[in-house]
Amino acid sequence: METVAVTVSETNCVPIEKSDSDVLNSNNLTSNAENVASKADSTSEVKKSKNQMKREAKNAKRLENKAERRAIEREKNKIKRAKRRLEDPSIDSLHSLRKKLKDSTMANSNCHVGLVIDLSFDDLMDEKSMASCVKQILRCYSINRRAANPVQFYVTGLSGKSLTEMSKHNGYMNWDVNFHKEQFLDVLDKEKVVYLTSDSENIIENFDDGKFYVIGGLVDHNHNKGLCHKQAVERGLNHGRLPIDEYICLKTRKVLTIDHVFNIAVNVCNGQSWKDAFMSILPTRKGATELSSEVEVPEISSDIETSESIPLE
Repeated sequence: METVAVTVSETNCVPIEKSDSDVLNSNNLTSNAENVASKADSTSEVKKSKNQMKREAKNAKRLENKAERRAIEREKNKIKRAKRRLEDPSIDSLHSLRKKLKDSTMANSNCHVGLVIDLSFDDLMDEKSMASCVKQILRCYSINRRAANPVQFYVTGLSGKSLTEMSKHNGYMNWDVNFHKEQFLDVLDKEKVVYLTSDSENIIENFDDGKFYVIGGLVDHNHNKGLCHKQAVERGLNHGRLPIDEYICLKTRKVLTIDHVFNIAVNVCNGQSWKDAFMSILPTRKGATELSSEVEVPEISSDIETSESIPLE
């Protein structure tokens, strides 16, 4: 069978005109699509949660007050510098301050008290809590650098999530800190270790040279209450608490952040009284007030004294 090729000339092509009904249908489809899109936009706006709207309003307010906040921060820094110059007249410039900080090292310090942050709680913290924990360690480093006599600062158990978060801060290995991936019991003499925990019945009256006071590196918003005390007892470690009840009254629980405990310890090791250290460092939200002279500090009962299976000395 022969195949016949049919050629259609372009000049013979006649455009097909759309009927009125076709045009109406096309317009309706376009209109429907626009309506669907507008409804989707309005629905997305309605579905915003209250928390999301609060965050957006908060961010907008922060941007609006950015210049004002920077001015306030500059004024605070100015006051801090003036205070440092009054405390130490040798600091008369930023250069001399930096030189003093450079010379203020653990090796040159007259303080031989060890403060240890135990980072063995990675599994109990999410990413946000881990970041908060590392930020508090950064503040501890800053506090120790500015102390007249820095304590011997250790960070142990730096591995896993804590190492990943710490690695975001370039050059941290050059800091004047004893970093160890091993746990503190693998690095320090167990007999010289005292674990700090607010649940302990033992009271820390002073920090002894040659001993290592361990602070639990845990940010969990009180989800694991009593964990540090429990682990200290199970491991047969010496443990103790800061003498908060003996010097001040708190409206909240006596659980403090890592950097607050560290700051208090550094200040006391540098000659500040317990009361002054508590009152100057604890945030106002803790509601710290001095004990009235009429209030008698309760003595430790004899039954607690006889039940101390782990003495501090």
